[in-house]
Amino acid sequence: MTQLQFRRNRRLRTSKTMRSMVRETILHKEDFIYPMFVIEGENVKNEVSSMPGIHQFSLDRLMEEVDEVVSLGIPSVILFGIPSEKDATGTGAFDEEGIVQRATRLIKEKHPDLVVIADTCLCEFTDHGHCGVVHGDEVLNDPSLELLAKTAVSQAKAGADIIAPSNMMDGFVIAIRQALDEAGFENVPIMSYAVKYASAYYGPFRDAADSAPQFGDRKTYQMDPANRMEALREAESDVMEGADFLIVKPALSYLDIMRDVKNNVLLPVVAYNVSGEYSMVKAAAANGWINEKEIVLETLTSMKRAGADLILTYHAKDAARWLEGK
Repeated sequence: MTQLQFRRNRRLRTSKTMRSMVRETILHKEDFIYPMFVIEGENVKNEVSSMPGIHQFSLDRLMEEVDEVVSLGIPSVILFGIPSEKDATGTGAFDEEGIVQRATRLIKEKHPDLVVIADTCLCEFTDHGHCGVVHGDEVLNDPSLELLAKTAVSQAKAGADIIAPSNMMDGFVIAIRQALDEAGFENVPIMSYAVKYASAYYGPFRDAADSAPQFGDRKTYQMDPANRMEALREAESDVMEGADFLIVKPALSYLDIMRDVKNNVLLPVVAYNVSGEYSMVKAAAANGWINEKEIVLETLTSMKRAGADLILTYHAKDAARWLEGK
């Protein structure tokens, strides 16, 4: 055996301390963005049946969740609103007294340092569940841009720190950037859902946000899961149009795409660890098939290793506790 020539790579794995010293990817609670669902009504805290541990909160109970997020040191939340009434053009999305706008003002009043991200889309507010203006069975691109721009401005007026458009209409970033600038919000950044696939992993979210399309699907505006180069075209378009962050969604099945985006752009990349990914872990853990803590931390680390600077995840509260040894 003394004649064999090989490297002893195991030398750097000999102890826990040694492994921590050479660890290449470190997960921090500051990496996390926590999604929250805000609903009309009073004294509402509804657990989403397909997402154990995730709830819809009415405004009068919202701070229970926000206070916990702040206490855990999570720096940011993203808000999704569920209105009491919907219509064909999603007017509740850009109503200055809309559910997201009121929630934003409430949070910023009590926790001004918490970064509030507003999801800027119409699907939760339209009676057809699509992310834009519908004519017949077609989702119209350009007429949708005006409504998305109005939504972004109303959210910025309410105090949102970041605007996060998720609709995947062509030109949505430049339309929103121009509207924000004209309204005096030139310093409000855009966190674009730049690379968003038409994925089967979104099912539980649609339960939580009451946003399932009432006809057809979203494949004419969200991306084909089989495509890789298209992601780079979408990311490049959003960079040119003025985006400040780029989201890749979903994350776990698209780690190769995340690495491609990270290697090709200079903006911060955000992984969206989506509802289906979360719910599968929760279901397996409830059945005792996996170690939830180890699976979650390994999964989130894989996203950061693939290039994510930030991770939007429903696991944020648990992961923050685990990283603190709680």
